[in-house]
Amino acid sequence: MPTEQEMKASLQKYLDGFNEGNSEKVISLFAEDARVEDPVGSEPLKGKASITSFFQQSVPSVKKLELAAPIRGSHSNAAAMAFNIYVEVEGKEAVIRCIDVMTFNDEGLIMDMKAYWGPEDIQA
Repeated sequence: MPTEQEMKASLQKYLDGFNEGNSEKVISLFAEDARVEDPVGSEPLKGKASITSFFQQSVPSVKKLELAAPIRGSHSNAAAMAFNIYVEVEGKEAVIRCIDVMTFNDEGLIMDMKAYWGPEDIQA
């Protein structure tokens, strides 16, 4: 099981990958059989091919990710972060306030990601 520090470092790499516009850096953090539910309540993406396609589209569309609080660890194999996503929606700057919870496998790769945000969390 990954340590709390390793999980927090992985989440920081996730943020860094987005901020560098490097989708491959983000994708490399996920296990082959990973699952992504973004946002929670949508049909989950399953497997590396679906996740790769998702991040190849979403990373370039994001202007910046910025932490709203420190990354949090757990006594188990999960970590979470509250952050703001700066994007352009219909030609206007917008911020999506989000909380991601990631669960890790024994190799320290993300096996499950849940992104918590809804329509009320988008501010123009």
